[in-house]
Amino acid sequence: MTTVSPTPQPAMRLRELVFGAACAAAVRAAAQLGVADALGERPTTAEELATAVKTEARPLERLLRALSCYGIFAETDDGKYVHTDMSRLLREDSPNSLRYISLWCTEPWTWAAWPKLDDAVRSGRSVFDDLYGKGFFQYLHEDAGDSAEVFNRAMTTSSKQSAQDIAQLLDLTGASSVADIGGGQGHVLAGLLEKHPALEGTLLDLPTVVAHPDPRLADGGPLASRVRIVPGDCREDIPVRADVYIIKNILEWDDESTRRTLHNVVKAARPGARVVIIENLVDDSPSMKFTTAMDLLLLLNVGGAKHTKASLVSRMAEAGLKVGEILVVNPYLHAFECTVPE
Repeated sequence: MTTVSPTPQPAMRLRELVFGAACAAAVRAAAQLGVADALGERPTTAEELATAVKTEARPLERLLRALSCYGIFAETDDGKYVHTDMSRLLREDSPNSLRYISLWCTEPWTWAAWPKLDDAVRSGRSVFDDLYGKGFFQYLHEDAGDSAEVFNRAMTTSSKQSAQDIAQLLDLTGASSVADIGGGQGHVLAGLLEKHPALEGTLLDLPTVVAHPDPRLADGGPLASRVRIVPGDCREDIPVRADVYIIKNILEWDDESTRRTLHNVVKAARPGARVVIIENLVDDSPSMKFTTAMDLLLLLNVGGAKHTKASLVSRMAEAGLKVGEILVVNPYLHAFECTVPE
């Protein structure tokens, strides 16, 4: 009798990987159809789910079976389907929902860039302009309105989730003011202000971004009296004084932008100010498959790059920051504690 190894042989594993687009497409299809939302707490047949989501039963069963191979839904011994921890994340009402992130990462027009990865590796630059005749964000907002809405929802979801982890991790005892630099809609800042009732905050980002802040920070919001919203570009100037500066996921475009942003922080801050830089890393991380994939996507779309621990520390030291402790925020984010020298 032949014994089958529990670990896929290299050839079989490679075959699975080159069909990776099928898995991503299956996740997208489930999210688009609302399968996770339709599946409740009892085991349910494909026929029942098909009626709920208005599809044909047999193709839906094939979709569910494929997803079950990856732990997204599970098939019972009697051929029904139940939730798993991962399939619940595709529900709209999940507190940690990844539905919009799943949809964003699989938007049809974004797939066209991936076959050009060899060109990006040869040239070291984005392939997006060659594909669409304009930059990524210009195309997103001018030519892909529906995708822009999905993108905004995905970024908001991701920011809210990481904001909770950051607020839990950072000890701001003794600080009276915090500035969120390039902080988007201010989810991280809002979380910190909620945790520390005596703290004053400043949110700085591009005018189009801060025009729609987190409702907690907007006029009439519960935190509005403790926050100042500053439209601006951190690569040009940071007209903000604070005890603590937060810089999250904005040092990933190009080296010159990173240098200018860090220089501007050091220039704006008083000696002894604390600077917390939060980034995904492509080394020394428990989520390397995720962060390295994002790194390649940045290369394709905008010519950017995620950092290694050494490259980020080097940029900070070059800017004149004194680098201290490196904290794990969650499996895919690290926080670098720095100070402006006295």
